[in-house]
Amino acid sequence: MALENTLAPWLGKTMKMIDNHIQDVFYEMNINLTKIQWVLLKKLNEKNGVPQQELAFLTGRDKTSLTRLINTMEKKSLVARIPSKSDRRINHIHLTKKGAQLFKETLPVMESFAKSLQENISEKEIATTINVIKKVQENLIQKSAKSCISN
Repeated sequence: MALENTLAPWLGKTMKMIDNHIQDVFYEMNINLTKIQWVLLKKLNEKNGVPQQELAFLTGRDKTSLTRLINTMEKKSLVARIPSKSDRRINHIHLTKKGAQLFKETLPVMESFAKSLQENISEKEIATTINVIKKVQENLIQKSAKSCISN
């Protein structure tokens, strides 16, 4: 089987193209955000004040890269770390007013972008694609679980 006829390179290239396009859109609109910063704003908009550990799980990021991301976003005054009252080792991450406002302003941009990705694709094709990607994710989860068991 030729590697170019498998899903992995197509998924990878597509995600890279999406990331680049989002950066271009943000740049053109003079929005000082990256895609992952926007995802963090979205997660905090859905669940503000979440512990940093849980936020790592929600965003699919490791602790170290999430810490760097939060540091950057704190410098931009988009998020704030608030230590837990019961356990000082736990930080809760909150959207600032500036972060909430930026999310509110950029949500229509991201919704429009997501809609534009699906132009000329039927509802059935979209549903099928989502189902296939879910299966790929399930396969990856199973492989990850097997890897943890064997180690």
